Parts: sequence; structure tokens; C-alpha cells
Amino acid sequence: MLIDIHTHIYTQRWLEILQEHSGIYRLKIRPDGQKEIFRGDTPVSIPQAGHFDYDIRIKVMDEAGIDISVVSLTAPSVYWGTEEVSCLAAQEANDSSAEAQANYPERIRWFTTLPWQYPDAAVAELERTCANGAVGVMVLANIAGRSLNDEFFAPIWRAIDDKGLPVLLHPTDPPGADVLDMGEFDLSWSVGFMFDTTLAITRMMFHGFFDKYPNLKLIASHGGAALPYLVGRFEKGDEVEIPERRLMQKKPTDYLQHIYYDCITYDPRSLEYLVSIVGSSQIMFGTDWPHQVFDIEGAKNNIATLSDDDCDAIRHLNAKQVFSL
Repeated sequence: MLIDIHTHIYTQRWLEILQEHSGIYRLKIRPDGQKEIFRGDTPVSIPQAGHFDYDIRIKVMDEAGIDISVVSLTAPSVYWGTEEVSCLAAQEANDSSAEAQANYPERIRWFTTLPWQYPDAAVAELERTCANGAVGVMVLANIAGRSLNDEFFAPIWRAIDDKGLPVLLHPTDPPGADVLDMGEFDLSWSVGFMFDTTLAITRMMFHGFFDKYPNLKLIASHGGAALPYLVGRFEKGDEVEIPERRLMQKKPTDYLQHIYYDCITYDPRSLEYLVSIVGSSQIMFGTDWPHQVFDIEGAKNNIATLSDDDCDAIRHLNAKQVFSL
């Protein structure tokens, strides 16, 4: 069995709402003729046909041998409008996903999208969408530049923790991407996205976030970005930290081994290193489909280099447990 926990959607109506109401995100034409979503001069995402069409999705899943895909609205999500607009955009994405699960009950599951910048509305949407079949929550690594461990978001995290839900933490263009000129060479994707995820989860660890919300199951996108590679630096930083300033109750490595990861590393050596740091029990199969950078065959081939037990855990056993499938 093969369960893909990292795939994405857009809807045409969501895209219309973005263009009409966001003020900061615009569709621009790339040199290769493709339309791409930009924030200012910083590229964010290239809509593909597969984002909108479930017939294409199911065909690709069949060809790849993927039994179940968990879908999520990808960047820039809904963190750019008034409360009315953000809620409308979230409901559009969520209702579309619920409909897809109803149409393909054996093949599709979905992460709910929440208007995080409006906590009361976000909690209400969490309740509504979990009742409609959502199996987890998707959140970007920063909410319009605001850190996820900000106390402002505490009501949402408490509600998620109470339900013990999986949370896919996915990067977007990080604050300062324009200042750092990450638009050039698409560095916002190759470097900026990794920075966004790494900074968000590092803040969570050192802030004691996982002690406060022990029941949620956080999934760090793209193999955890730079988190596994920085394990030694985290441990040394904790070792020299002023005791009065220390907020976390455990060691950084304990938190890295507590959260989950997808296998999207694009290189088997990176995946092997991730396994050596956190163990195969914390890793699930993901492809980033249908983004232009998706890697179905690469992901399958990379996990095939591992032991049979590790391969089975990553292909389906961990996802079954995390998502109660």
C-alpha cells in the first residue's frame, strides 16, 4: 500500500478570490509562458492543471500505485484578506476537498484550511470541517509574517491539540524574501521555503511549544528542511543557554524525534540521513504533487533504498497510524 500525505489543490474560485481581494498576490507570466502566483516580485507557486482536476489526480495515482492521497490547499493559503474574505476562501477550499472525498471515498483525504489570522473564526471552521471529514490541519510556516508560536494563535492550537490532529506545516515565501532578493533564480523555493520551515519549528522547539501541545502531530514538510542537519547545533545551543531563559523541558533531539516528516528530499542520501536522526517511524511518503517540482518516482525510488521494514513504515504504516486510516 502507498499513502501520499503531501499533495496539493487549488480551486478556480479560490484563485478568483485571491486575485480580487488579496492586494499583495498577483498572477504573472513567467518567461516560459506559465502563470505563476507572486507576492510582489517573489515567486510563490505555479498553478498546474492537476491542482484543479481530480480526474487527472486519480489517473496519476493509479499510474503511480498510490492508494490514498491527502490533499491540502497550498501557499499562499488564505492569510491575506479581511475576516469575511479569508473565511470565504477557506470555506471554498474545504468544501471542495470534502466534495472530492465524497466522490472518491477510498482515495482522497484532506487537511482543513483555517483563517488563522482570525482565531475565533478559525476554531469555528476547524469544528465545521472536522465534522465534514477533515483528517488534519494545513498551516503555512508563517501567518502573514507572524510566528506560529505567537500567543495570538493559542486558541487554535488548543483546539487542534484537544483533537490530537495531524498538522502539515508547509513553507511559503518567508518574511524578508524581497529584501534578500529571493526572487532571483527562484531562491524563494530552493532556500526560502527551507528557511521558513526550519525557523518556524526551531522557534516552536525552543519556546516549549511541544510541551504545551503534546497531542498534536506536527509534520515538517520536505524532509524537515534543514532541521535534521542542524541537530548538533541545536544541542550545543541548548547546552550553553542561560538556564533562566530556557523554556523547553526536553532536549532538541527529543523534539526532532517527536514530530513527523515527509520523505520529500529529492536525494536518497538526504533521506538516509533523516532516518538516522529521527528513525523511520517518524517519516511518511509524500510527493508534492502536482507542483512543478513534484517527485513521485524519486520518492518511491529513494525509500526503496532503505530496509524493507523502513520502506513499509514510510510507504503506509506510519500514515495509517497518524491519520487513523
